[in-house]
Amino acid sequence: MSVSIPFSKELEFEYGTTSTLSPLIRRVVAENPSAFTLHGTGTYILGRGNVAVIDPGPIDAAHTEAILRATEGETITHILITHTHNDHSPGAAPLKERTGAKTYGYGPHGSGKPGMKAEEGGDMAFVPDVEIRDRDVIEGDGWSVRAIHTPGHLSNHICFELIEENTLFSGDHVMGWSTSIVSPPDGDMKDYIASLEKLLDYPHRKYWPTHGPAIEDPHAFVQGLIAHRHDRMNQIRTCLQSGPMDIPSMVRKMYTDVPEYLHPAAARSVYSHIIMMVENGEVSCDGQIEVHDTYSLA
Repeated sequence: MSVSIPFSKELEFEYGTTSTLSPLIRRVVAENPSAFTLHGTGTYILGRGNVAVIDPGPIDAAHTEAILRATEGETITHILITHTHNDHSPGAAPLKERTGAKTYGYGPHGSGKPGMKAEEGGDMAFVPDVEIRDRDVIEGDGWSVRAIHTPGHLSNHICFELIEENTLFSGDHVMGWSTSIVSPPDGDMKDYIASLEKLLDYPHRKYWPTHGPAIEDPHAFVQGLIAHRHDRMNQIRTCLQSGPMDIPSMVRKMYTDVPEYLHPAAARSVYSHIIMMVENGEVSCDGQIEVHDTYSLA
């Protein structure tokens, strides 16, 4: 990767305990570390007294109990969901059952692309009590949050702007430790890049991703992510200059610094780039646009 992005995996935390990050923000990290979640899902608590919870995480009784311990003596009034991957939204159901709080999100899994079959592996059970749309404002006790619809990673992905602190909860759209996987059909590279560009219109001073550390210089970081995506497309062009090629072969050439067990995930993002380039008339395919088909420069 020729574009340099200042990724960091460093995070001070302890599973099951609460970290105070600002006057209005606390975080509890779920113990679900993996190659795709880093240390685990970072659940954020907003406010004091009457509070909101952002991304209550996977189905994990210990994590639900940790959230309830962190808010003991307080009332959870809102449960905000950035998107419906299984490490983000399933924990909303037991938390709602214990607290009676309403859930807020764009919609069910795949709802950002009506009529299209959503990818498997998402939280198919989640249906928000309150559907929110771009720039909707949710007001609580001493805090207010603006929704920013950022499709791409998933079509129902929402970032949440904490207005009082001019900061953004960026979910998986922008992560400080890694690029996001964009996996068709619900993941969409064209939408993802457009959503990154959209964030440049907002003067947020800091991002709080659901995985990994805070992003302290958001605009420069987002510009780096956009440049990285264009660099990947340049790599695809270079691959195809030597003749027709399938996506697994491209991945082996493009991701030489990535362990092979992550190549299937990388192939999903390359596939999403290819779809965008076919739609732009830059790349052609003799058959259906699938991962194992062969592609050429148009």
